[in-house]
Amino acid sequence: MKKQRLKAVALSTVLSAGALMGSAAQADQTIDAILKVGQAKAQSGAQSQQKIDKIAEQTQGLLQDFKTVNKQIEGLRVYNKQLEKQIASQLEVINNLTGSIEQVTVMERQIQPLILRMLEALDQFVNLDAPFHVAERQERLQMLKDNQERADISVAEKFRQVLEAYKIETEYGRKIDTYKDTLQIDGQEREVNILRVGRIALMYQTTDTEKSGAYNKASGQWESIDSGDYRAAILKGIKIAKKQATIDIMDLPILAPEAAQ
Repeated sequence: MKKQRLKAVALSTVLSAGALMGSAAQADQTIDAILKVGQAKAQSGAQSQQKIDKIAEQTQGLLQDFKTVNKQIEGLRVYNKQLEKQIASQLEVINNLTGSIEQVTVMERQIQPLILRMLEALDQFVNLDAPFHVAERQERLQMLKDNQERADISVAEKFRQVLEAYKIETEYGRKIDTYKDTLQIDGQEREVNILRVGRIALMYQTTDTEKSGAYNKASGQWESIDSGDYRAAILKGIKIAKKQATIDIMDLPILAPEAAQ
């Protein structure tokens, strides 16, 4: 009887142990499954976090790009406003230039006849003036006349050249100079030194200083003068003109102006 009870207890114990072992194995499987699910979730979370981080970086980059583009747009707006002001100013200049060009066209039509009248007056003046630097002055006048027919010279340049000629003629009246020339003296051609004192006096002296003379505007002729009276004075004037002597008072033959009739 006792043996049967012991067997029953032993069998019960074995069954309990088997049931326990079966429960433990099943628990292990459940835990493994839970762990696997946890790992899968962890991996999935890590991947999701990586995607989130990547999206965040992209978003940050896009934000920086957006800010940069906004700054560029603002800069372009300022630049465009400045350009609009410049264009408006340029349009105003163009309008003014257009008006000026139209005025220049009118002025050109008026200036050309003026130049011709100025040339004619200058020609008459040179012909009536004392005969100094005759070849040089006539050559300048001829050059100016020839230039009037040239199409490659602008009206402005032609006008400037005529004004320059007037300036040169004006300077003649304020300077003293000397140069060599050839004159008819006593029926013979003689080499002489011409002395010009502005337009006040025009004299000559032969290179050997033996003969002297002065130009008489009234008669339009060269006239001999007493070499004894003016020889030294004319020679001194020639030296002053050549800068070989200091400026000094000169006693020269000058015709007194006549009263206009």
